[in-house]
Amino acid sequence: MRFTGRCWKFGDNIPTDRLVKSKYVFEPMEEIVRHVLEDLNPEFPRQVRSGDIVVAGRHFGQSSGRAIATKALRATGIGCVVADTFARTFYRNCFEIGLPALALDGATALVSDGDEITVDIATGEFRNETTGATRSAEPADPFLLQMLEAGGLIKLAASRSDLFA
Repeated sequence: MRFTGRCWKFGDNIPTDRLVKSKYVFEPMEEIVRHVLEDLNPEFPRQVRSGDIVVAGRHFGQSSGRAIATKALRATGIGCVVADTFARTFYRNCFEIGLPALALDGATALVSDGDEITVDIATGEFRNETTGATRSAEPADPFLLQMLEAGGLIKLAASRSDLFA
């Protein structure tokens, strides 16, 4: 549950429609990934690398609860997403599809684009390796961590008959 990668910083109030434009939602994932967050940073879909970390401001993932937004973000290969606050449905969708997420008040004040950061979802620890800045957040609920460890809700449900008792 620990991730280290290059930071991609985004601002406040980013709706799911800015993560994935509605005109792409029925396209194959390979096409959708070429457009993730392109309105906010045209370089993101072209230069994002496996393990990079998205850091955003308040209300990340607001508006619709379309899970395609979290799936597309995960398909870029990012290690995790950190935001000052998340829209509730978006936050839950992250865990349900196996995308690690950490709510950390003031996260955007700690980073700049390109900084190397380390995030521990299980402990809530956040460190900017470039500047040395650290902050702690409340870790995710243990059940959400179980979802992540299993690779998402469907895989967790397949492995645990007690969830249906």
